[in-house]
Amino acid sequence: MTVLDRFSTMYADICQITLDDLADIYASNVTFVDPITTHHGLDDVQKYFANLLEQAERCQFDISMIAPVSSNSITHIVNWTMNLKLKQSDKLITVDGNTQLTVKDDIIVYHKDYYDLGEMVYEHIPLLGFFVKKIKKRLAK
Repeated sequence: MTVLDRFSTMYADICQITLDDLADIYASNVTFVDPITTHHGLDDVQKYFANLLEQAERCQFDISMIAPVSSNSITHIVNWTMNLKLKQSDKLITVDGNTQLTVKDDIIVYHKDYYDLGEMVYEHIPLLGFFVKKIKKRLAK
């Protein structure tokens, strides 16, 4: 099983993994970037996932495509839809996004997520969500 196979299996249901499982796909010196922050090293990534696992009841990624790319630094692009249900909410959050990966020696050394942070977070905060949706609607005209 390649690292991309292990990645797909793990992300199919993040809530079913252990923090030690992350070492099966991420290098000890991995750089993991998302729209909120950057994590350097496997220990940092494990802390990030520990927080996610503590808050999430369900976090599943439907990976629609993993494509190799010709680039000096990025080796793969992953397209996905995430379904997230937090423990303190009845709401299911669905967000589309993609990830850039750099794979070296069958391990991920770079991971960068792209998704709409407003759609994932801000739109689900009372009052703030109302204004974010209103602004998006106005900009869409």
